Amino acid sequence: MEPTTPSQTVGPFLHIGLPWPDGPYALREGAPGGVWLRGTVTDGAGAPVPDALIETWQADPGGGFDHPDDPRGAVRHDGFRGFGRCPTDAEGRWGVYTLKPGPLPGPVPGPGPGPQGPPLLQAPHIDVSVFARGMLHRTVTRLYFPDEEEANGQDPVLSSVTDPEERATLVAVAAEDGYRFDIRLQGEGETVFFDI
Repeated sequence: MEPTTPSQTVGPFLHIGLPWPDGPYALREGAPGGVWLRGTVTDGAGAPVPDALIETWQADPGGGFDHPDDPRGAVRHDGFRGFGRCPTDAEGRWGVYTLKPGPLPGPVPGPGPGPQGPPLLQAPHIDVSVFARGMLHRTVTRLYFPDEEEANGQDPVLSSVTDPEERATLVAVAAEDGYRFDIRLQGEGETVFFDI
């Protein structure tokens, strides 16, 4: 039997090589203002994927990052890491505890130099990566919030998805303790993934 290596598909190496000490807590467990993002990962046949891994990366409620490359200055929120990682369970379910992010500065509209108007804002969103069996590379999508209709309507990335059914795969659904965001890897109702 050959040892497990990361050069193969993400399948068996996934749970061995990618542990994260804070697991699904992008925000310290029990910290005030936290919400749960929960969902299920399914394959093209609609069956749950029990061995996937979900990673989330996001801004803080002010739209900033605790990182020296943030041009607005790094800001630290007590107990907030901005990153979560959760394996799916036997039913394909995952969950990440976090803060709802704020809007982010976006690209400036218009070609070339000169007056171009105010910079666009990206609607509050969370970047979501999916690792799963049989996949050589992760897939990347975004989770947008249903209670941000005006901002969602102006978001340059979300607006680039013109089909209403496809666009709906990027918007979470409100839940009792946060939001629900199901991910379909392929087939009918496939989640929109971005080429990065």
